[in-house]
Amino acid sequence: MSSEGSHDFARVRRIVKTDEFSSVFRLRPAQKTAHFVLYTRANELPHARLGVVVAKRFAPRAVTRNTIKRVTRELFRAAKLPAVDCVVRLSRPVNAKTGPATTAALKAELRVEIARLFSSQAPRPAKTATS
Repeated sequence: MSSEGSHDFARVRRIVKTDEFSSVFRLRPAQKTAHFVLYTRANELPHARLGVVVAKRFAPRAVTRNTIKRVTRELFRAAKLPAVDCVVRLSRPVNAKTGPATTAALKAELRVEIARLFSSQAPRPAKTATS
């Protein structure tokens, strides 16, 4: 394990309570991709927190839902995010019940979309003021 950044996903880094999810959902989406919506809200903690919502109607198989959650958590841990609460919500179907539950192509596509969401929230390098 690298000492750089946090690679754990302890309970303090999760959004678990319904009212915490609701308070983030009340705000407008921060970013959208083909399959996901990211909601963010600043928090008073020294770290970012993550919540993942994967509805059965968009990913009918548990294997697919768990893959999405696993990939999202993995990318969240790697992202250098400011102190925000992030909720990633699946907003469109990713596959059908008849096809394979998860494929390498699906995982790669999900990884690209979720990485794009988190990179949109990464802190920008400070610009020097010249005026």
